Amino acid sequence: MLDAIGSDGAQGATTLAARMKAVAAVAAEAADQVDRDARFPREAADALRQQRLLGIMVPREHGGEGVGFGEIAELCAILGASCAAAGMVFAMHQIKTASLVHHGGASVWHRDFMTRLARDQLLLASSTSEAGIGGDLRNSVCSVVPDGDHVTLEKDAIVISYALDADAILATARRAPEAASSDQVLLVIERAQADLVQTSTWDTLGMRGTTSHGFKLTARVPAAQVFPKPFAEIAAQSMLASSHLFWSGLWFGIAAGALSKAQAFVRAAARKAPTVAPPGATRLAAAAAELASLKALVRDGIARFERARRHDDELNSMAFAIAMNAVKVQASEKAVGIVQQALIVVGIQGYKNDTPFAVGRHLRDILSAPLMIANDRIMANTSTMLLMSRLDADLEG
Repeated sequence: MLDAIGSDGAQGATTLAARMKAVAAVAAEAADQVDRDARFPREAADALRQQRLLGIMVPREHGGEGVGFGEIAELCAILGASCAAAGMVFAMHQIKTASLVHHGGASVWHRDFMTRLARDQLLLASSTSEAGIGGDLRNSVCSVVPDGDHVTLEKDAIVISYALDADAILATARRAPEAASSDQVLLVIERAQADLVQTSTWDTLGMRGTTSHGFKLTARVPAAQVFPKPFAEIAAQSMLASSHLFWSGLWFGIAAGALSKAQAFVRAAARKAPTVAPPGATRLAAAAAELASLKALVRDGIARFERARRHDDELNSMAFAIAMNAVKVQASEKAVGIVQQALIVVGIQGYKNDTPFAVGRHLRDILSAPLMIANDRIMANTSTMLLMSRLDADLEG
C-alpha cells in the first residue's frame, strides 16, 4: 500500500498492518450488503474496536499508541481497498481524533476524554456542514449560547455521517450569538447529550454505508467541553491536513483495490493464452504508473505535514494550505482515473456486479472524491491565496 507504517520499528509495523488487515477481511465480507442497503458498516466498526484501532492516535500517556499521520493514512488505504464506506468512517473518526489530540491537551476535560476514547474505543463523528452555509466549514450560522456553567446548541446539520452509531459528535458553531460567522468554536457532544431529529436520508450513488443523513442537532453540555482554542486554529493546524491526507490514503486504497482486480483479470487471460499479450496489459501498466504517482503524491503530503507540524507558523501559512489543497485535488482526480482504467481493462466482467472482477462499487465510491469539499471550491480558495503568496517553484523543500 502506501508503506507508511513502520516508522517506529518493524514490530509496530507488523502489528498495525495485521490488525487492520483483520478488520479489512471482516469489512470485505459485508461490503456489498452495506452498499446495497445503505447501512452503517457495523461489522467493520465492531472489528475496529476489537482490534483497538479507534484510539491509536491518542498519546501513550493517555492510553493510546501515539500513532502518526503516515500510519493512519496507510491504515485508511488498507481498509478502503476492502470497503470504502468502512474506510471513510475510520478516516473521518481519525480526523476528529487528530483535532482532539493536537488541540485538547490544555484542557482537563479533553485530556480525560482522550483517555476514555482510547480505553472504551469511542467512535467520533463530525458536524461541520449546516443549512445556509453548505460545506463551508469555516463559517457557522448556529452559535453556542451560555447557560450558567453549560452551553446550549441548536444546529440544522445537513449532514452528520454515522451520527446514530457514533459515541460522540464534534460540532462547530459561532462562539456566541453576537459573534461573526467565522468566529467559531469546536465542542464535544456525547451521544447521550445529543437530541437528533433526522431531516433527510442518504440514498446516494456511492459511499452509501457512511449513512450521512441530515439532522436537527440540539444539545446542552458543560462549557468545559468547548475546545479552548478557536476553531480557525484547529482547522488550519490539524483538520486541513488530516482531512486531505487521510481521505487521500483512503482513495489510494480504493484505486489499488480496483487495479488489483484488473491485474488478476489480465493474469487470468495470460494463463489461458501464454503466447499472446493479454488485452488490457498495456493499459494496466499505464494505470499502475498512475497508482505509483498517486502514492508518491500522498507520501509527499505526509512528509510535508511532518516537517511542519511542530511549527505553528508553518501550519498556519498559505504555502502549507496550498500544498494540502493540491494533494486533495490531485489525489481525488487521479484515483477516479485509475478506477476508470481498471474498469476498461476488465471490461464487461468489471461492469457486472456478480463476477470476481466487479469494480462497480469501487467506481461509484471513488466518484465522491472530487465532491468531498468540492475541488472547484478548493481551487477557488487556492487561487485567492496565490494572489497573496509566493509560488512554490523549488524542487526541494
